[in-house]
Amino acid sequence: MSDLTRWFDPRKGPFDLFERLFEGEGGTSGIKVEEHMDGNDLVVRAELPGVDPETDVDVSVADGALTIQARREENQERKEKYGYRSEFRYGSFSRTVRLPEGATADDVSATYTDGVLEVRVPVPEQKAQQISTKIHVKRA
Repeated sequence: MSDLTRWFDPRKGPFDLFERLFEGEGGTSGIKVEEHMDGNDLVVRAELPGVDPETDVDVSVADGALTIQARREENQERKEKYGYRSEFRYGSFSRTVRLPEGATADDVSATYTDGVLEVRVPVPEQKAQQISTKIHVKRA
């Protein structure tokens, strides 16, 4: 299958093409993330280039999940000697990550540096669960 046929498959509707262009070839969310534990913090790093973190990014914790939402609007205009060119891209993205048991919205922090959003979620230490404990029965 050629690249052109793969992108413009006549069996699929126009919304399928839009989703693949908007969300990426793999059909995953438009926000790429990585997660790891740093001590007692879950660290979620999200790739968000070209957004203003103060106005275009929303981070929330609810029902045991961390949700990152972002909006992007980009306009480019060039006036050249032989013509005018204008391009624009816009859209919204979101990604939800399940949180470990016991994690809450308390003390969650988020920073944005060089196109990467980093969210730190404190996770309380989990007590080791005992599967069973044998209780000695005494004669009365």
